[in-house]
Amino acid sequence: MNWITNYVRPTINSIFSRREVPENLWSKCDECGTMLFHRELTDNLNVCTNCNHHMAITPRARFKALFDAGIFTEVKVPEPLADPLSFRDQKKYTDRIKDARKVTSEKEAMLVVEGEICRTPIVAAGQDFSFMAGSMGMYVGNAIIAAAERAVTLKRPLVLFSAAGGARMQEGILSLMQMPRTTVALQMLKEAGLPYIVVLTHPTTGGVTASYAMLGDVQIAEPGALICFAGPRVIEQTIREKLPEGFQRAEYLLDHGMLDRVTPRGKLRDELVTIIRMLTHQPPAVSGDLPAPAYEEAAESAVAGLEANSDAAPQDSKAPKKK
Repeated sequence: MNWITNYVRPTINSIFSRREVPENLWSKCDECGTMLFHRELTDNLNVCTNCNHHMAITPRARFKALFDAGIFTEVKVPEPLADPLSFRDQKKYTDRIKDARKVTSEKEAMLVVEGEICRTPIVAAGQDFSFMAGSMGMYVGNAIIAAAERAVTLKRPLVLFSAAGGARMQEGILSLMQMPRTTVALQMLKEAGLPYIVVLTHPTTGGVTASYAMLGDVQIAEPGALICFAGPRVIEQTIREKLPEGFQRAEYLLDHGMLDRVTPRGKLRDELVTIIRMLTHQPPAVSGDLPAPAYEEAAESAVAGLEANSDAAPQDSKAPKKK
């Protein structure tokens, strides 16, 4: 009985027991509720394959898909004061920063990089909404200034991907001061004659919308992105009226002249290349290169040519000479 209990039964249970499935293999679409396999979702740039709903994507994942061969170089951003106001609500501000860094594995809410897309060199900056809602603090201000300065130094266009809930309240007036700071930094690009293109992603709100997110030479948005200063719920409670359907969404703003384009994420790379090369007076990008001939094929063709020449030489020697 002990043998059956201690060996046979556990062996049978281990064979037929249900295997544990990792929790991160499937994601649920917020729009249609479809369960999406993680590889399928990643390959489609976090866009639902059923309803084309654009889900959140981190700047690092976006840049890996954007740049040639996924290669880019990070631009160093000056470090601001960690907690200038010694702010504390339910948690210390420094603890919130530590938690956000642990969850996202990123240093702050904005990533600045440089690289090439279809052999077109650019500087790019992207906000990470998963890092404290992508809120604009002193680091984000420093990041945009660093991106603008790098673009001017290299004489490259700047592409910015916005995603933020507004200014960071834990930094108070210091976060609001980033609005004029970033505006002055972007003026450097204008004076240098370099394009500044903004891609507004869901959501872009608050002080970010009121500053650098709406100052682009070309304004592009992803489908369905919420773009506003105050949210629709706040407006409805203030004016006590029902807002139009789709109010403050990308398509609504495009119809009312606040945007230039609404482009799906999968087509965004090609469109950015076309716009950048057009604004910088460059020829259209090369879609691909013809493969170089293989060494064996080149050798065979050379041997065949030599044989043909050797066969033709005796015939020429036997031919009668003209008098």
